[in-house]
Amino acid sequence: MKIIRDIHEMQAASRAATVQKLSLGFVPTMGALHEGHFSLVRLARTRASMVVVSIFVNPLQFGPTEDFNHYPRTLEADCTRLEGEGVDIVFAPCAAQMYPPGATTMVHVEGLSEKLDGRSRPGHFLGVSTVVAKLFHIVQPDFAVFGQKDAAQVAVLRRMVRDLNMPVELIVAPIVREADGLALSSRNAYLTAEQRKQALVLHRALTQVESLAASGETNAAKLRSLGLSVLASEPAAQLDYFEIIDAGALEPIEDTAQGALVAVAATFGVTRLIDNFLLAPR
Repeated sequence: MKIIRDIHEMQAASRAATVQKLSLGFVPTMGALHEGHFSLVRLARTRASMVVVSIFVNPLQFGPTEDFNHYPRTLEADCTRLEGEGVDIVFAPCAAQMYPPGATTMVHVEGLSEKLDGRSRPGHFLGVSTVVAKLFHIVQPDFAVFGQKDAAQVAVLRRMVRDLNMPVELIVAPIVREADGLALSSRNAYLTAEQRKQALVLHRALTQVESLAASGETNAAKLRSLGLSVLASEPAAQLDYFEIIDAGALEPIEDTAQGALVAVAATFGVTRLIDNFLLAPR
């Protein structure tokens, strides 16, 4: 496995793969890797001749009061695991490489970027779409794999790829959970033992809404009311949103018969967590 830190070297490696007619799969990450990330890597490995994983803690997607300086950075351990997973290249640039002095160009997916997490984290998706556009330009993958847990991010990036005619396929992999249902996240490490128990309310709310929908209920207001009541049973959960929306447009819907995204975000202590599931069309 090769570790590349220079953008020009990464571009040269991608050009060489194209010349050799190798399919290139890409998994963008911010490091602090867990089994959720490795599930994305394994999926990429089944479809590509060459797999590239980026590790870059992107300063543009953190707000001024968020955890950029404290976000876990475990590059050496991450690289050891990725080598064991058969990754070919780890691309780990520094911020000065990605955002050279005087850089002012940004990628803004208007409308979608202000919904869900973008509503409570202004500028977050501007940072996400900008860095992913740059990474796609540098790595030139045939496809990139993202996790369903970041459902709003997926919607933003799908729109970006469509609108800018980017020649890359987006593949979305299922959420990976702990045995008790908690969605895997690098931020789970911030939770105390008590907060981790409290955070299980997110999965309980989603599970009960899913069960009600499976019984035939399609009224989004009734489904949302149930989810909110479950979340209210845990006083420690500082709710950001619980929404039932169209998965592509991220707009509220009245009926889920044609499918829906059920998404939740809440803070426990100082740790903000997200989770979701997709309701299939009936």
